Amino acid sequence: MVSYSVGFIIVLVVVDCNRDQLIRLLVKCMDSFNFRPIGVIHSCYKEKFGIPRQAGLVQAAKASLELHPPYDCPDAVAELRDFSHVWLVFVFHQAMREQWKPTVRPPRLGGNRRVGVFASRSPFRPNPIGLSAVTLEEIRCVRGHCSLILGGVDLLEGTPVLDIKPYVPYADSLVDANGGFAAKAPEAELKVTFSETAARQCRHWEAERYPGLRILIEQVLSTDPRPAYRAGQGGVQTFGMRLYDLDVKWRVQGDDGLEVSGLQLVGKED
Repeated sequence: MVSYSVGFIIVLVVVDCNRDQLIRLLVKCMDSFNFRPIGVIHSCYKEKFGIPRQAGLVQAAKASLELHPPYDCPDAVAELRDFSHVWLVFVFHQAMREQWKPTVRPPRLGGNRRVGVFASRSPFRPNPIGLSAVTLEEIRCVRGHCSLILGGVDLLEGTPVLDIKPYVPYADSLVDANGGFAAKAPEAELKVTFSETAARQCRHWEAERYPGLRILIEQVLSTDPRPAYRAGQGGVQTFGMRLYDLDVKWRVQGDDGLEVSGLQLVGKED
């Protein structure tokens, strides 16, 4: 079982101690906690590119949370089904770095302006821990082993989950909160269309394996997952992303919108 360490500093009151001495003393007193993941995410997102920048932006995005023993027992999720949403505390397992930086460039600001890491939700943090509020669609318990079916996720395949907490509206929904540079939800920027080939392929995979696939693709792409520096470039831009086990090919031409050109099973040659 993989464990993750989270730094914790014991703060001391020190007399006649300058700043550098205090920092060295605090470092010596630094402790860590080892957390064992309670489960792992199985997501429609198999790679980082294309994942929405916040939970809830793509409601069609589904995932399951496979709980590890002994946390998968029915008693551990008793009465959780009465809540419509849950908070997930998780690890950015593909953003682990030995060094962290005090400032980051949020995509919301076009990647051109730096803000403090603690004023952002960047995965590149001193402790790479994330927090997402997602829809709890179902709890499945089979032969005493339980998993959660989730919607509106922004989680990568294989994400380790450290904890689940119920979303409590009266405490968690703060209607008068100030959202800083992200005060409003981003609007869908691109109109998404499908070529005849892509539409036919999409109908096939919806009937074969992935109901709601077209809606998922439309919602993901309408948020414009391109890197911020690519958004203002002219000419035809071609991209690909992986959803489930499908390679989704799409292209953007100027401000004319986005066209899905084809879907291909990963690993299968044309």
